[in-house]
Amino acid sequence: MADRTFYVTTPIYYVNDAPHIGHGYTTVMGDILTRWHRQRGERVWYLTGVDEHGQKVLRKAEANGVSPQEWVDRLVEDEWKPMLQTIDVANDDFIRTTEARHEAGAQAFWQDLYDRGAVYKGSFSGWYSVSSEEFVGDDDVVDGEGEDEGFKVSALDGSRLEYMTEENYFFRLSEYADRLLALYEEHPEFIQPESSRNEIISFVKRGLKDLSISRSTFDWGIPVPWDREHVMYVWIEALLNYVTAAGYGVDPERFEELWPANVHIVGKDIARFHAVIWPAMLMAAGQPVPHRVFAHGWLLVGGQKMSKSKANGIHPNEIVSTFGSDAYRYYFSRALTFGSDGSISWEDIHARYHAELANGFGNLASRVAAMIGKYFGGALPAAGEQGPAEKALIDTIGAAVSAADAAIERIAPQEAMVEVWRIVDALNGYLTEQAPWKVAKDESQGDRLATILATAAEGLRVLAVVLNPVTPKACASLWESLGAEGPLGPLADQRLDDVARWGQLPAGTPITKVPSLFPRIELPEQDS
Repeated sequence: MADRTFYVTTPIYYVNDAPHIGHGYTTVMGDILTRWHRQRGERVWYLTGVDEHGQKVLRKAEANGVSPQEWVDRLVEDEWKPMLQTIDVANDDFIRTTEARHEAGAQAFWQDLYDRGAVYKGSFSGWYSVSSEEFVGDDDVVDGEGEDEGFKVSALDGSRLEYMTEENYFFRLSEYADRLLALYEEHPEFIQPESSRNEIISFVKRGLKDLSISRSTFDWGIPVPWDREHVMYVWIEALLNYVTAAGYGVDPERFEELWPANVHIVGKDIARFHAVIWPAMLMAAGQPVPHRVFAHGWLLVGGQKMSKSKANGIHPNEIVSTFGSDAYRYYFSRALTFGSDGSISWEDIHARYHAELANGFGNLASRVAAMIGKYFGGALPAAGEQGPAEKALIDTIGAAVSAADAAIERIAPQEAMVEVWRIVDALNGYLTEQAPWKVAKDESQGDRLATILATAAEGLRVLAVVLNPVTPKACASLWESLGAEGPLGPLADQRLDDVARWGQLPAGTPITKVPSLFPRIELPEQDS
């Protein structure tokens, strides 16, 4: 249905420690995507949450001398939910895998697969990564080096492995290779970007083995409904959060409205779970698969993937406390190509903050408001006849808005921001070329001065709308500065398909100078 809810998810994050900016990166990108679709006027549902079961959480809780439930409760309330506020995320739902709705839905799902004959009992001996909570095939087991010398490690992610033997239940994953390959061929958009798609296809073509779906050596997990001596393997119940949050097994009407998801945003290291195991599970249950799985790249700090073990797991608050949440959101949407690995640095954040946000966007807004205040008493003047400069600017803005919208549709936020910054640069260039401060010295040029400043204010109106999904705090302040809510209504109600229509701010609208959108920041000297 054309009007169905646009449903976007992040992975549910593993609650064994505090979040770092890698988690914040994924969550902010999903938030920008969903805010943009809201700005289109679409119904949107944005889900994030946490994965609280599994052996890694159990061991971490034991090491801290508390029960696993106490451990996850503390982390969720003290770290994970506050992170959403820190980076200004407007999620619609937050799922915890210890919630009753998730347990009920997960048990209903696997009972259905068991009844369909998609599950059988067997024994398993092999290598297991506690860190990644996954069994690793013999082809991907290698000898460790350096700190891992003497251990077996996973060639997939470098985590240490333990050899174990258990009696488990298995899902007949091996039967779905052909159906999965057909899915990838018929719907090339299902797994993106292309690099991840190619890796997934290669992985499936190597052949799939049946998947262990239960553990019987510990009890921190959801009990298997037909055999309570077993708990569900953490990945196969964690993946179900996308349907249990949507009402599977609990609220059929809600499930019908939300499922299938439009986009699962995941890190590339967990793309296999989402693009192989997850759709196979759904196929087995007779449920539709999600429309897209988008696997973004890693954040690199000093050339290394961000992780707690490498001591480069920066907390989002470390950046937000200095630059603010808008700058955090803007930086990760503009500086990095979503879908590829990207290096970040404190110096680059600082440089972009001042060059693009403070000097580019913020100073533009301040100058326009100040000149309208100085030359027209703070009331927006009526624009006169448009000349070639105005017509060129309006054309540039219209094209940039359309291109930015198309980029978001491709899930390319960095390309969208490039287009939006064409507007920022065009407006700054327009003011430089038209030099209203010089025009103001000629009393006979009053109409021309009014046209220049009214045109600049209209351009700012457009920027307030198209940047609202990325820098909502600054855009709320800009909307207030433009006095736009009175004649146009709330910023959230402005529609992207109408934003480039010129002349929406009426003459006489009060324009006020608000505090700087992005004040300059002096960084403390860094230790060498």
